Amino acid sequence: MTTSVDEVDLIAALRARDESAFAKLVDLHTPAMLRVARGYVASREIAEEVVQEAWIALLKGIDTFEGRSSLRTWLFTVMINIAKKRGMRDRREFDAQVAAFTGGTVDPSRFRDSGDQWPGHWKSEEMPSPFPETPEGSALGGELMEVTRRALDGLPDRQRVVVTLRDVLDMDSDDVRKLLDISVANQRVLLHRGRAAVRQVLEDYLKDAM
Repeated sequence: MTTSVDEVDLIAALRARDESAFAKLVDLHTPAMLRVARGYVASREIAEEVVQEAWIALLKGIDTFEGRSSLRTWLFTVMINIAKKRGMRDRREFDAQVAAFTGGTVDPSRFRDSGDQWPGHWKSEEMPSPFPETPEGSALGGELMEVTRRALDGLPDRQRVVVTLRDVLDMDSDDVRKLLDISVANQRVLLHRGRAAVRQVLEDYLKDAM
């Protein structure tokens, strides 16, 4: 059982058809659900339909929810299954797209080569610029969040899904692997490439802003 004390109260409220509890849950998870669903379907409109179906499924299934996973993981599992049924690519196409989407998003010369003691790490002279810690830099916080959201939305589908689940929802690596039915290696590469792409956008933005 992975259900927390707070989640027990939430589940009880949902089973009691507490509209305010449901509304808060919808507000909390819908943005990330849309990003994940968009990785499986052809348009945002279809993604919105998928997310709506997932919320309906939650209401219908909450009475029989057994708490073998967190409510959030269960919700995203349901949503992903719905997305797949709405015309998701077959497994062969999925694997092909994973391979296609793991191409470099940052100049490969910025990383140490395979013969180095730390292969794949940033070269010291190519390290990303640190985020500013000055008051002026802090004032950029809201802007940086918006830039980050745009960068995330601009990622290839599979990278966006993995980065959203791992970094936005803070899901465990094993949960994400099982949800997406991908290998440990695929998840690692997708996460690395997605994070690098977002970081590159932030670097470029900060250089222009300073």
